Amino acid sequence: MEPKTSHRLRDIVDYARRNSPYYSKAYAHLPHDVALEDLPVVDQEAFWEANRHPSQVITSALSEAMVFKSGGTTGSPKFSYYTRDEWAEFAGGLGRGVLEAGLRSGHRVANLFYVGELYAGFVVVLDMLRYAPVDLVNLPIGGGAPLDSTITTLSEFRVDVVMGAPTTLCRLAEQLLQQDRQLADVELLLFAGEALYDDQRRLLAAAFPNAQARSLGYGSVDAGLLGCPVAGADTRVHRACHPQTIMEVLDEETDTPIHEAGRPGRLVVTSLTRKLMPVIRYPVGDRAEWADEQAGTFRLLGRAEEGARIGMVTLYVQDVLDVVQEADTEGLVTGVQLVVRRWNGRDGLVLRLAGTQDEQAAAEPLNKLGALIVAKLNAARPMYPEAVRASKIHPLSAEWVRHTALEINSRSGKLKRVVDERPVD
Repeated sequence: MEPKTSHRLRDIVDYARRNSPYYSKAYAHLPHDVALEDLPVVDQEAFWEANRHPSQVITSALSEAMVFKSGGTTGSPKFSYYTRDEWAEFAGGLGRGVLEAGLRSGHRVANLFYVGELYAGFVVVLDMLRYAPVDLVNLPIGGGAPLDSTITTLSEFRVDVVMGAPTTLCRLAEQLLQQDRQLADVELLLFAGEALYDDQRRLLAAAFPNAQARSLGYGSVDAGLLGCPVAGADTRVHRACHPQTIMEVLDEETDTPIHEAGRPGRLVVTSLTRKLMPVIRYPVGDRAEWADEQAGTFRLLGRAEEGARIGMVTLYVQDVLDVVQEADTEGLVTGVQLVVRRWNGRDGLVLRLAGTQDEQAAAEPLNKLGALIVAKLNAARPMYPEAVRASKIHPLSAEWVRHTALEINSRSGKLKRVVDERPVD
């Protein structure tokens, strides 16, 4: 770690332990001069429990802040806080990095991300374009605009670059193909928020025959700036945004840092710019491997066990477990896994429920309980059924298995809470 980075890390850690009750407690047993590897990795459940109102994570009263809402059920929303300068660092880092994806001066850019209800996607893209060091024509259309209206705008302005989530871009492509149309002027399709799969690429290529699909950058409202795009065919590869952040790939069992290329682990971030809501060794929810640690490049490998990303919807493991516990008044469930699959061009989630009773003898009560759990989870996370109605993802379902059928880690025997069966290539 470079001396300047070490100094900034020490400042962030000292500030957090002085001013944040959460970090003060977490670091109480540590000496003053401590290395990054000696700091505990954040436990997400404890972190977000401490961040409820009044927050024990933030370091001062809210007098100047940007507030955003991320995943979680309607009963326990998760709020993230940025100062004006911290938000400028986030958006500015993305704006500078997006040039690597091919954005250049004179491009006409359409922003199709969603806005409202404290979600950050549209806002961060709007600001990142403002900070991008090239002259642009900015068309802030938004993801909720009618598809025909969006197509008309893209065509009339001969838009060069379309930015949006893969599901939004694919809905647009489907609408174009249904009208037997193409938008040949589009040069770049810049996506974020979810992975882009081969079946989606084929659909996009049919509607945008001259466009390349690339990542516009990697970030989250919880963790902030995470990675900038890297030129090349593999859109999963990103470069850590030095010196704003420190990225680590940690062994999923021991939390020891991984340094060799090609060895998967969970991705953990430390922000060197955020002080209002410090983010220190925070698991971002994705698995990754180093492509070249010295160069700071890493390859994303899908979601880690803290949460499952289905299309643009995130379901956190603890939220699902809370719903199961509430519904399972007779204690029939002995294990839960979130299984993410992809078929017919869309993501879907299957709740794999394990029980001790014989499936045939108890088929009716088990089926009723499974249906009740699905209904309660849909009610608690309304974004999921909304995305289903919009034909973006498959409906949530439940399947019962023997406990021995639940997937475990072959080295530790621990239960895998999230099983991602989607293709990674």
